Amino acid sequence: MTSSKSAAADGGNTTYTSKLHVPSASSRPGEIPDFSDLQLPAAGLTRKPDHDCDAAQTQDLATGLVRVLNDEGQAEGAWQPELSAEQLVQGLRHMAHVRAYDDRMFRMQRQGQLSFYMKATGEEAVAVAQAMALSTDDMLFPTYRQQGLLFVRGRSVVDMMCHCISNARDNCKGRQMPVFYSWKEGNFFSISGNLSTQYSQAVGWAMASAYKGEDHIASAWVGDGSTAESDVHNAMLFASTYRAPVILNVVNNQWAISTPQSFAAAGTTFAARGSGYNIPGIRVDGNDFLAVHAVTQWAAERARRGLGPTLIEHLTYRVAGHSTSDNPDAYRSETESDAWPLGDPIERLKQHLIDLGAWSEEQQTTLERELKESVTSDWKEALSYGSLEDGPHWPVSTMFEDVFKHMPAYLRRQRQQLEG
Repeated sequence: MTSSKSAAADGGNTTYTSKLHVPSASSRPGEIPDFSDLQLPAAGLTRKPDHDCDAAQTQDLATGLVRVLNDEGQAEGAWQPELSAEQLVQGLRHMAHVRAYDDRMFRMQRQGQLSFYMKATGEEAVAVAQAMALSTDDMLFPTYRQQGLLFVRGRSVVDMMCHCISNARDNCKGRQMPVFYSWKEGNFFSISGNLSTQYSQAVGWAMASAYKGEDHIASAWVGDGSTAESDVHNAMLFASTYRAPVILNVVNNQWAISTPQSFAAAGTTFAARGSGYNIPGIRVDGNDFLAVHAVTQWAAERARRGLGPTLIEHLTYRVAGHSTSDNPDAYRSETESDAWPLGDPIERLKQHLIDLGAWSEEQQTTLERELKESVTSDWKEALSYGSLEDGPHWPVSTMFEDVFKHMPAYLRRQRQQLEG
């Protein structure tokens, strides 16, 4: 429903009546997808500001779109990152690995071998490019579609799988939902099902790091729908006030489960919200590996110089359902992912490498086959440590552990009762 007003003259006085405005979706079942309101600029046109710019100087970046790769796979403009062909191939490999992993785990869930799963299909460039642009000492506060961070940092795929099936090798001891990973050694903070809490946690961690005189920064991610949570606004206020060395990312993948991003956008871009908190905002093509890497590198350098936070909106698309519990055909067109104008991040980086003469279709086919075989082998190894149905699992008594440094007496009594 679009907003409208009607006017009527009555004795020289004009009265107005407003109708409730209900934001529209890019499509609904049976409709033709419509992304015409995105108004995408050509690649290479967006300027690159100095690191010490203030928020007012980034307003055009917050409402525009940083793009490096054009439709032919060529890199253009000031935002081109200084990455070697070898680094780009590594990024391509990580993204393809994430997709192979997601496909395998999705099939296993459908066969009843794990209870739940969430794919990152179409969004792989966000996590992979950002992880490659950050230092391994930087702290990551992800949401549940940034598994690419773990791949870049070298997390064991077998251990990720063991977590998803909650067997005896699950480092979360069966206490977290599948895909709610945690990896202390990799500076990967525990994923929270209470959406957007990671924003405040990231800002607090970054403030502590700055207080201690470290050069580490924090990076946090939320989805477009989660920006409606108060934690996001609290975090932005503290980040701005204390110039916390943090990158605040909004992954705008167009859908918050079944709710279109227009319900949370308030008629503007998510990056534009930064100006209200005096935080520079940048909107980037989230399916352009080079653009995401460049913008993240810029924001990281700004944070390390003590210049404060940056808000980055990644314009991308969630190709799969929200989770294995979701049927996207019930609320959007079956053809909507095909109509997404920014393409597929893996295909776009592959074409760029081919254009550079550093890659080929044959190499891509070989890579995908090798990764599929690798993930299959990893799954078999993960099952050797226990299956979801048959275990072995962590003992039930471990639920009392890892909460208090010194266990209270009432919990000791409860554990004794459980153990009989």
